[in-house]
Amino acid sequence: MRSRPQQRRAALAALTTAAITALGIGHAQAQNAAEWPTRAVRLVSPYPTGGGPDAISRVLAEKLAKKWGKTVLVENRPGGNGFIAIDAFKRGAKDGHDLLQLDSVHLVAYPYMFKKLPYDASKDFDVQATLFRAFMMFVVPTDSKYKTLTDVIADAKARPGQLDYGSWSIGNPVHLGMEEFQFLTGTKMQHVLYKETTQLYGAVANSELPLTQGTAGTTGPLYKAGKLRFLAVAAPERLAAYPEVPTTAEAGGPKDYESSGWNVIVGPKGLPPAVSDKIRRDIAEALSEKDVLERFATFGYVPLSLQGPQVNAFIDAEAKRHEVIIKRAKIELD
Repeated sequence: MRSRPQQRRAALAALTTAAITALGIGHAQAQNAAEWPTRAVRLVSPYPTGGGPDAISRVLAEKLAKKWGKTVLVENRPGGNGFIAIDAFKRGAKDGHDLLQLDSVHLVAYPYMFKKLPYDASKDFDVQATLFRAFMMFVVPTDSKYKTLTDVIADAKARPGQLDYGSWSIGNPVHLGMEEFQFLTGTKMQHVLYKETTQLYGAVANSELPLTQGTAGTTGPLYKAGKLRFLAVAAPERLAAYPEVPTTAEAGGPKDYESSGWNVIVGPKGLPPAVSDKIRRDIAEALSEKDVLERFATFGYVPLSLQGPQVNAFIDAEAKRHEVIIKRAKIELD
């Protein structure tokens, strides 16, 4: 049996060894962060080329490439509810050299719509940065009889289930936003599905579809070309890029009603903290640059600059909100 002095020396030796080990790990992590990235970084995107989210990912990639001294390649993998892009990311590098752009539905809506998903948001992803929030516009044809949301609500109440609105899939932000709008206004409308957004908003522009929602990033060009009108923006305040468009409340809709989608960049779970900190810091710096903020404004996007505990608090609140909408509307995808 060891004497007390021997026990103290053994404990001191163990502590010293642990300290040296910890210093070594800390030094290695700092060194890894300083050297990272060691090769090209891939940013996988579930969006097709040409849209607002794609444009933002590309300007971000350009900024990060300059900071990191390595190529940052945006790889578009659209289709399949975003599952194609997610699968490509999951099969990629686990050291941060593969990142993924995700939509709000992937994190806070699909978990309540699918009984089985090809991913687990809590186990497969770590949010590295929140990018932007895209509030929805209420969109009608240029020659629409609707001048305000009051007109839409009155017509929907007069013709239950006969007023059509459209979107491109079940469970997307437009569908969920319109479900909430119907609940709050006591109306019932008919959801019409289109194959993709170009067809959807083309139908509105051609007066084939009387109503839908859409982000300014997607519908803005048609609006500016005079091919459709915005009745309101489902946001707490008017957008800087569209100051002439009233909020939902100002246009006769429900007070405090909001409809939006938001975007984040995620990395794999378990990144070394120093590497994750570097990614988060550099993305935050890139997003704060003047030309990036101008690009946000062009698309009518509102910067979503959340840090630390704010990120989880925001996502948790959004998940609870979406859960209520989805369960009330009984939306299921499998």
